[in-house]
Amino acid sequence: MINRYRVNVSRNTINKIYSKVKKYPWKDIQKLNGWTHGTNYKYLKSISKYWTSKFNWKKQEKKINSFSNFTTKVDGIKIHFIREKGSGKNPTPLLIMHGWPGSIVEFLDIIKKLAHPEKFGGRKEDAFDVIVPSLPGFGFSDAPRKPLGPRGIAKIMNKLMTKNLKYKNYIAQGGDWGATICNWLGHDNSKSCKGIHINCLTMRHPKGPQNKVEEDWEKRFNKAQIMQDGYRTIQATKPQTLAYSMNDSPVGVAAWILEKFYSWSDIKKNRLESVYSKNVLLTNIMIYLITNSFNTSSWIYFGRREEGGRYFPNNFKKIKIPTGIAKFPKEMSEWPPKSYLDRIFKIIHWTDMKKGGHFAALEQPDLFVNDLRKFLRSLNFDPYNDQGRGKWI
Repeated sequence: MINRYRVNVSRNTINKIYSKVKKYPWKDIQKLNGWTHGTNYKYLKSISKYWTSKFNWKKQEKKINSFSNFTTKVDGIKIHFIREKGSGKNPTPLLIMHGWPGSIVEFLDIIKKLAHPEKFGGRKEDAFDVIVPSLPGFGFSDAPRKPLGPRGIAKIMNKLMTKNLKYKNYIAQGGDWGATICNWLGHDNSKSCKGIHINCLTMRHPKGPQNKVEEDWEKRFNKAQIMQDGYRTIQATKPQTLAYSMNDSPVGVAAWILEKFYSWSDIKKNRLESVYSKNVLLTNIMIYLITNSFNTSSWIYFGRREEGGRYFPNNFKKIKIPTGIAKFPKEMSEWPPKSYLDRIFKIIHWTDMKKGGHFAALEQPDLFVNDLRKFLRSLNFDPYNDQGRGKWI
């Protein structure tokens, strides 16, 4: 069963959050104003003041509700998703997924462009049926009973598309955890998922580097990860302990999330707001707070560790469905050489972007949308076959 859903956060819930932000003990925090040691004190205090004086959650809520929102149960978990039916007789089904610390907010400004390209200077033939879920444990979806990793979530997403929404075939897109889920969709569910487009790589080949270029990349990657592994290790090992710290501190949650948006984005002149508005940043943060999902959103890190970590299994066989790669220059970690990627994917589309970072759909929406359209064309997909559901030829 699929049910209509409407976001409607009570004023009481909003006011409780604002009250905690206003009462935050700034005088007890050392005034380290750079980003070297973590989130910038001056910036965090400034955006917190804006949060309680000018930010309007109800306005952002209205924007989310301007789309068709639904919930449905998959393997006993209530999954929230936005569905925008595309233009034309039979647009291509597209599952597009966020990661951490993102949300559906990443895609709100591109949903219409993907679904109705002819309204934005594009071709109707490039239209998608756009499905944007809140991943299990994130946002408006329920949490699983225990931590679930990306391979398990891929199983749920495939069922959402094929069992609940009745698509025979679809393509999937993702960055961050969304990209990892795409990898597993391609690996485990190639009968229904017929193409993946990713703008991040988190999985690794079990046989590792096979030449000096790849070995040199791995050394650089491992060195760079030293400064990135702190949050990841905590969330992959002791997420519950972190939850006690964050559960009663909206400012703490904001600091934890904003630091990643700063570190992983293609910002200009050291200014986070050269890329994102305060409203976008705070709307994303508020989704974690109003749904009490900061804790359960981190479970995916724990779940991946239980699934075997970032490496594919030893019996891994190359993902054979068509893969598109959008390589943004300020991604949080360096992409492997193409020779390495060719052992994992059947790459039919590759774009080296001139600008943009980890949150690609938010940072460079037009580049992102245009690349997805190009990938669709390269698939040789005929959306008018197979009884209205699409067939790859």
